[in-house]
Amino acid sequence: MISEAVAFLREELSRYIVANQRDADSPSTSLRPEDIMIGNVAALDNDQEGKLKNKVLISLVNVEEESTLKNGKYYIKNPLNNGIEYLHSPVFLNLYLLFSATLPDAASSDNYERALQRLSLIIQFFQSKKSFTIKNSHESSFARAIDNGFLGELRLLPELYTLTFEQINHLWGSLGGKQVPFVMYKVRLVKIEDPIAREAPVIEEIRENDEVLAKPS
Repeated sequence: MISEAVAFLREELSRYIVANQRDADSPSTSLRPEDIMIGNVAALDNDQEGKLKNKVLISLVNVEEESTLKNGKYYIKNPLNNGIEYLHSPVFLNLYLLFSATLPDAASSDNYERALQRLSLIIQFFQSKKSFTIKNSHESSFARAIDNGFLGELRLLPELYTLTFEQINHLWGSLGGKQVPFVMYKVRLVKIEDPIAREAPVIEEIRENDEVLAKPS
């Protein structure tokens, strides 16, 4: 589910940036849909072929469990046999996504300004839409997933995550690369669960300190 959620956001962001970039009349500098990529920004310094340069790169830098939603319903009633089936409660995750506007090899003020424009488009994109579901993204190629139930319950809530200067230093230090224009978003709530229910045994008697308190009639 994590990969699908990030791919879904990438597709939506790609469509928005390509439609709204200022230099759309210049094919040599405009971003194409495939230029908004999912990849590890830490690999940027070793990118000899330039595949990650002059792009918008989406990197997953942290995964966090949403602990406030841990306590849920642990069982369901099976309508076929009136039995009780136990379910492990789903795991709700927050994804910390780093959006980096990478620079081309040629360092110039124009290239840096263009990267800042792309950064502004990323922020503008998330400001324009606060909640992402398959149903409210009609142009998405993921929309057909609703027909077979796949990703039908996906709901993503991105919010801008502001880092302190110390956190920025640690982040880029751990990534091992030079800092490029970036913004981070905390994306709530990615739901992950095992759909398999396990049948619960029938309660035949209730005991307390080896004393039978009740039996089924």
